[in-house]
Amino acid sequence: MKINWDKIFVSLEKWRNDIVSQGAAGDPSVTTVAENYRYDPWAVLVSTILSLRTKDEVTLAASKKILETAKSPAEMNAMKAEKIEKLIYPVGFYRNKAASLKKISAILLEQYGGKVPASMDALLALPGVGRKTANLVLTEAFDLDALCVDIHVHRISNRCGWLKSKNPDETEMILRKIMPVKYWKRINSLLVLYGQKLCRPVSPFCSRCVIKKHCECNNVEKSR
Repeated sequence: MKINWDKIFVSLEKWRNDIVSQGAAGDPSVTTVAENYRYDPWAVLVSTILSLRTKDEVTLAASKKILETAKSPAEMNAMKAEKIEKLIYPVGFYRNKAASLKKISAILLEQYGGKVPASMDALLALPGVGRKTANLVLTEAFDLDALCVDIHVHRISNRCGWLKSKNPDETEMILRKIMPVKYWKRINSLLVLYGQKLCRPVSPFCSRCVIKKHCECNNVEKSR
């Protein structure tokens, strides 16, 4: 299958702009937080950690509450874990995330002068930070050419037949080889929204798909 990335992204961008103009929520929660906090790396890192397995609206509310109190790693480090838990509840796995945020803030103070590092290896060394989180911080906070792959990007890439992979990390590595770098930063925010609205895990809205010509509909047993 020859992939026309230019047409795919033009179609996705137009679709996104159309639904936003009609009043629908646009970018994912972390992108929204990044914009609201002027792309502050600390705010982006915190919201990204909170966003894992958590709905966007919950992530946005929890990010606002915790960042009002802990505007920096130093302020987070000074807080007790119980208070962090209370502020970020009801995000998924809030106790584990509170513990991670507490540990991360201490590491940033001890090793990086209270700053979030703009390095994949350094980010991956932080507690609770995986490739998805690290890539999202690099793109949203530092405007670097990183490629964030979550379950939506993974599912849609395989469904469309752009690649065959077993997990998001493998999908990321393949996309790095076959997708032009100019699209790396946008794929996550576009496909997350597309996966939430149209390309659902079960019974996707194929009749309304704007990239249908570029999709093989792999493993789609029922569609609308």
